[in-house]
Order: sequence, then structure tokens, then C-alpha cells
Amino acid sequence: MKVFRDLDNLPKFKNAVITVGTFDGVHKGHQKILAKLNSKAQELDGESILITFHPHPRFVINPDDKSLKLINTLDEKIKILEKYNIDNLVIVPFNKDFSNLSADEYITSFLVNKFSPKCIAIGYDHHFGKGRKGDINLLMKYQKEFNYEILKIEKEELAEITISSTKIRLALNEGNVAVAKKLMHHAYIIEGFVTKGNQMGRTIGFPTANIFIEKDYKLIPKNGSYAVFVSVNNKEYGGMLNIGVKPTFEEHKKTIEVNIFDFDRDIYGEKICIKFISFLREEKKFDSISDLKKQLTIDKLNVLKIINHK
Repeated sequence: MKVFRDLDNLPKFKNAVITVGTFDGVHKGHQKILAKLNSKAQELDGESILITFHPHPRFVINPDDKSLKLINTLDEKIKILEKYNIDNLVIVPFNKDFSNLSADEYITSFLVNKFSPKCIAIGYDHHFGKGRKGDINLLMKYQKEFNYEILKIEKEELAEITISSTKIRLALNEGNVAVAKKLMHHAYIIEGFVTKGNQMGRTIGFPTANIFIEKDYKLIPKNGSYAVFVSVNNKEYGGMLNIGVKPTFEEHKKTIEVNIFDFDRDIYGEKICIKFISFLREEKKFDSISDLKKQLTIDKLNVLKIINHK
């Protein structure tokens, strides 16, 4: 998959088959659309192109609204999309100027001028351009002039996409990472940089890497302990991860920290990827450090059972 981030330096695509969307989560509903896109590109001896926006349009149009949490950061989405055989991913830098394109300009100066599409896959209720005035009917109006086919994504498929996205977010907010995985066909991931913590874990025999999540819009699962896989420099390790405020140590700042099994390297400043496998237990305050250590020993045994069956 080739990735393009500059609209002024796009190649001349061959018989482009395009679709546009955020594809947050790249879940089963999205995967069906991608399969259709690839199939149509093969039929036309062309290239499949997924066009997405960064940052998310809502962050530009409503900058004060912090309620939207995304399943994937852009880097995570690129990593996941690699698996689905799309020929090209075009990341459009979304800004005020782009948001002010009229619906007609969106078609002529953006879709047609940049991609010369042979086929446009679009939802029956997709809207675009300033004031969201463009729709499938406007695309059909230009169809003969610019000689492209329209592949309509039906209501049922779009409903499945919306429902799946909602279910994934709900599952993650409840800590149910197994349900999220089922809906996405891949594990939920978070990527972040390892930062220095208070190193309390080291003193009790369970050293942890503190994870700093750069993007504040990234959806973080419910507080608690999880069985995870951790990728460090493309090598995967088992681990147990805790999200929360470490009540036993009477801290109040929320942290994400992972104990990586059979690992003792210094990785401060490195970017690592966490794959969530299973929810272990709720976060709780223990009466003593000794009780916490006993629980962590049990947790580790439980995690090993889980990951050894994966």
C-alpha cells in the first residue's frame, strides 16, 4: 500500500477506483467496502484508492468539541489498512480552506482533478462540500461529463458500519476488548511512547513501562487490568497492563503502564504498540503492598494462561 499525504504530489493513477471516509476502527463493515473496492479495481484493471482526512473533520469544524474519541490514531489506521490490500491510501490534510470547497468544487477540483476516477464508491446518504450540500445525486449529475461509474454503498451496509463503530466504542468503554476484537477482526491497539514513572513497580518485582498517548482523542479502554501483547521494535512479548490511578499508592493521576514479560531492556523514549487481548479485573485498592504483590502474581499466571492459548 502506497501512502500519500500531499495533494500536490499525487501520481497519475491508473483507472482509479476511489472511496472516501474516516474508516475509524477499520472494522468488519469497513472491510466489506475495501473488498468491494479491490474487486472493482481488479475488474477495471485499475488501482484502489482510499481517501481519508487528517485531522478528523470534526476537530477542524468544531475545535471546542472534545467529545469525539477515535478508535484509531492515523498511524494505527495506516498499520491496520496495510492488511487489506488497498493499493493507495491518500491522507488529505483537512483544514478550513478544504472545508470551504463548494460541493461542485469538491467534485471537479478535488475528486476529478486529483484522481480522474473510473469508479467512485459512495454511500447512498454521503454528503460533502461546504454546508454538506453535495450528495450522490450531484455526483450522478457530473457522471457523463467526467466518465466515471458510481458504486452505491447501500443503506444496510452503512447501518452495519455505524452500528459496529458504536458497539466497538461501547465495548471498549466497558473494558470488553474481546467483543471489540470480534467486531474488528483484529485486536484493539494503542501506540505510545515509554516515559519515566515513579518506578514503584520495580521495587515490588513488577517493573512497568509507562505509556504516554500523544493524541488526546484516542479512546482509552476502561480502567482495570488487561492481558496484552506488546510490540517493541517489531518483536512481540506477552504482558499485563493496568489503566487507572494506582489507588494502593494513593496516586490520583491516570496512567497506562505495562509489565512486559521476559524483558529487561531500557526503552525510555521508544514507541511501543499494545494489543489488548482480554480484560482481567477491575482496579482496586489493596490493604497493603504485600496484598498487591500477591494479586499481581495471580494476574501474571492468568495472563500467561490466556496468551499461551492465542
